[in-house]
Amino acid sequence: MTTLHEIFNLGQSAWLDYISRDLIASGGLADWIAKGVVGVTTNPSIFEGAIAKTSDYDSEVKSLAAAGKNASEIYEVLTLQEVGTAADILRKVYDDTQGLDGYVSLEVSPLLASDRDTTVSEAKRLFKALNRPNVMIKIPATPEGISALEECIASGVNVNSTLIFSEEQYAQVAEAYIRGVKARAEKNLDPKVSSVASVFVSRVDSAVDKLLAEKGNTDLCGKIATDSIKFTYERFKKIFAGSEWEALEAKGAKLQRPLWASTGTKNKAYSDTKYVDDLIAPNTVNTIPPATMVAFVDHGKAALTLEKDLDGAKARAKALADSGIDLKAVCAKLLADGVEAFNNAFRSLMSSIEVKAK
Repeated sequence: MTTLHEIFNLGQSAWLDYISRDLIASGGLADWIAKGVVGVTTNPSIFEGAIAKTSDYDSEVKSLAAAGKNASEIYEVLTLQEVGTAADILRKVYDDTQGLDGYVSLEVSPLLASDRDTTVSEAKRLFKALNRPNVMIKIPATPEGISALEECIASGVNVNSTLIFSEEQYAQVAEAYIRGVKARAEKNLDPKVSSVASVFVSRVDSAVDKLLAEKGNTDLCGKIATDSIKFTYERFKKIFAGSEWEALEAKGAKLQRPLWASTGTKNKAYSDTKYVDDLIAPNTVNTIPPATMVAFVDHGKAALTLEKDLDGAKARAKALADSGIDLKAVCAKLLADGVEAFNNAFRSLMSSIEVKAK
């Protein structure tokens, strides 16, 4: 019994924000599952580290290049293979939790973040290629991506909507998910499609703390990101309530759980388990990087924390606005920066594969 099992009993699922050939082949993923991990997420930066910065894949890159495949095709073969293998390892978790957990996420190319139609077609193609019920296709929550999410859900594709930074952006994602589920129900299709809404946390503190420091106001440092998650969670409970949702739920529709992402501590002045300890609540997921996962298992605290001090969070939000910091503008910039960071990681990975292939 670890703290990961303990938070699961409190209603929160711990997913591992990492994948690699070595993690799978060494039995590391199986070990984490034994400790209470019930899912895996990936992104272009993770695959860049796994494929470009190790020699684990070199022999396959060589053979695929010799077979005439280009960098993009090589990338797809390798990522589908890794995600598929991880999903097979997690299939028992999926079955044991009746489809609540056991998922592995694979992101569509971030270069498509502003291309709604191609995102939809790529998401459908990748979901079909993986051909497993316990995979999710990650789609950035840009305006075009939110529209793509709705279409994909309506088509029966499991989706992890990613790069969410604000409560308003989260609400748009959740409402798009419900519209997609409703469209399925209206066509007498099974509305039971799986989805999570990935809300990024620590990056908000990093950005806001810098602005607060410039103003000489450090009292709010390290608090705004967690407070934002409190408001998002309250919004989640309101959206997934009421007669419309209850009617869909009665037909088999599943909650789109909020998932807390970017939960590694970037500021060394803060606890190394801050963004796990402070964000525990029912019907949520926390996708945790390996170092933070190790720390949480070692000395993290399993307790329902997220809904505490909501009045304090409201007071701090007002104080932030009174200080002249526009949180909506900060979050909009973080979304643009996040898309560009994944784009850069993806381009770097393609370049590295080309070099390895040569």
